Amino acid sequence: MSSATMIPTLSHEFDSGAAAASAAVAAAAPGHGVGVRPASGFDADAIDRMGIADLEAVGSDKWTRYPGCIGAFIAEMDFGLAPAIQQAIRDAADRCALGYIPEPWKRRVARACAAWQRDRYGWDVDPSRIRVAPDILEILEVFLREVVGAGHAIVVPTPAYMPFLSVPRLYGVNVIEVPMLRVDGDVHAGTHAPGGESGWAFDFDAIERAFAEPSTRGFMLCNPHNPIGKVLTADEMRRISELAARHGVRVFSDEIHAPFVYEGHRHVPFATISELAARQSWTATSASKSFNIPGTKCAQVILTNDDDLDLWMRRAEWSEHQTATIGAIATTAAYEQGGAWYEDMLGYVRRNERLLDEWMRGLLHKVGYVPPQGTYIAWLDFTPLGLDDPAGYFYKKAHVALTDGRECGRAGAGCVRMNFAMPTPLLAECLTRMADALAADGLI
Repeated sequence: MSSATMIPTLSHEFDSGAAAASAAVAAAAPGHGVGVRPASGFDADAIDRMGIADLEAVGSDKWTRYPGCIGAFIAEMDFGLAPAIQQAIRDAADRCALGYIPEPWKRRVARACAAWQRDRYGWDVDPSRIRVAPDILEILEVFLREVVGAGHAIVVPTPAYMPFLSVPRLYGVNVIEVPMLRVDGDVHAGTHAPGGESGWAFDFDAIERAFAEPSTRGFMLCNPHNPIGKVLTADEMRRISELAARHGVRVFSDEIHAPFVYEGHRHVPFATISELAARQSWTATSASKSFNIPGTKCAQVILTNDDDLDLWMRRAEWSEHQTATIGAIATTAAYEQGGAWYEDMLGYVRRNERLLDEWMRGLLHKVGYVPPQGTYIAWLDFTPLGLDDPAGYFYKKAHVALTDGRECGRAGAGCVRMNFAMPTPLLAECLTRMADALAADGLI
């Protein structure tokens, strides 16, 4: 699906079904109609009233790249900002505090991030080990350049977040794809029950073979996993750590989706499972997903190996300099004052996930689907329906913009990545459009 492709005009054939579905969802949603904005500032009623035109007017890439389409491809939310973040940004503008990032703001971000890690995940990390960078990919670039090195390889479980496959090649680093294993069983049974009969698992034999390759220097860990929504267990991470130690492999742990973990699962930072894992890992995190502030450009890397911290201080000064002061201000406000907004937002996302699950049990039951244990992303497999390019199919026939699974690795053929962190009525419309298109072609 190319941005240069002509965008078809929306037809009216979707209106009746989508409107009915949206109305039903809105009527059933808890707290609707009370007309009172929650103390947290997260206003579900206002979010539910937002349509495509409203979101296009906001101007994000998610809603402007494919005009008239429902944007379900970029991993950002459509829920506005926590009031504390808005106020902090206004105050910064009033003070004209938009120069290059100073050391005091770096330290404030580190302290706020450390407190969030302690309070949410029980990780008591020293703030002096937390450094700033514009985003997760900038941190990854330093890791690839300084730890893996050109001519070597990094192992990436697939399907994977798209840049994890493309960015290494920019630094002369080879990518070894290791497909995740789909565990057999009824994918719709025990949606979030720990230890259930279905889900995703690592192919540890394939990982060890990849680690044994002479050129392998790194492993890409994503927890919770984008795009399949898997939340790793401590036992799985210990096994990865043991294999990495056996072959001298370092671990890049992307934990940006850590705040999005559902009932029955718990986020465990990789660096906390053992002293060995702490020495092996670079932990990359940010408030950008949980508070929807990716455009403010402030991520954090947690370096639990003394040599890595020393390397960062010597070799990553430019990465810190590129971090935005406004991002540091927004991030600090998010971590320190945004907790109540975050909790209400997570409840809304969880409601959307339940709606998605109902559709996958119902009209879309033929689609391959493992309910996510975390994130706000769903991985949908349309190969049982005979679709080779479902992203292109739904773009043309349903006016829904999704991520082509092939961008997530060879394991993604016939699949799409879907972001369901949108207004609930729009999610209902999105699923209605997709189901209507499939039904019209006799596929469901």
